[in-house]
Amino acid sequence: MNSPTSLVSELMAQLQGAPLQQMAQQLGTSTSQTETAVSAALPLLLGSLGRNAAQPQGAMDLFGALQRNHSGGADLGGLLGSLLGGGASSSAGGGQLDGAAILGHIFGGNQQRAEAGLGQATGLGANAGQLLQMLAPIVMSFLAQRMNAGGMDAGSLGQVLNQEKERAQQQGGLGGGLLGSLLDQDGDGQVGLSDLLKIGGGLLGGRR
Repeated sequence: MNSPTSLVSELMAQLQGAPLQQMAQQLGTSTSQTETAVSAALPLLLGSLGRNAAQPQGAMDLFGALQRNHSGGADLGGLLGSLLGGGASSSAGGGQLDGAAILGHIFGGNQQRAEAGLGQATGLGANAGQLLQMLAPIVMSFLAQRMNAGGMDAGSLGQVLNQEKERAQQQGGLGGGLLGSLLDQDGDGQVGLSDLLKIGGGLLGGRR
């Protein structure tokens, strides 16, 4: 059941309508700007997860986290309602805090770089971090659902995420460009924030 649809496209489809409008309200941005930012943020999140899951231990850690914390059986719609609608609703378990912790695991030492690049490239500025915090638990819950529905183990989860990472980089665009710059910089460990901002600025200029 290898569907040609990317995880980003699937999740993006589920966020259309009320979820995107609620995110826009919380961020104080227009729905169209929020949609552009989300479509850049999802490849960044899923691609970084793919990079983490490329090593067997990383895939095992992610698999364990999804089993433990994100497979409570609530459908994505319920999660969206609690995270976006209620904000601090008890069922969300403090969505923003949860999101911040998840981002720390996904990006590690690159978190600030990822947030700054996304903020610069999409015009969200400092709100980029808030958007990523909203999206992180949604992405994890979505992955848990896919994992359970597809009967995946840690190896196949890592494979699916690696394909998603490669697809994002091949397709380019805003999300793929940000992901590529983040992964390249992470690769040599020596590239600073200014390089990511340069790429972000170039992408933004290109789509203005």
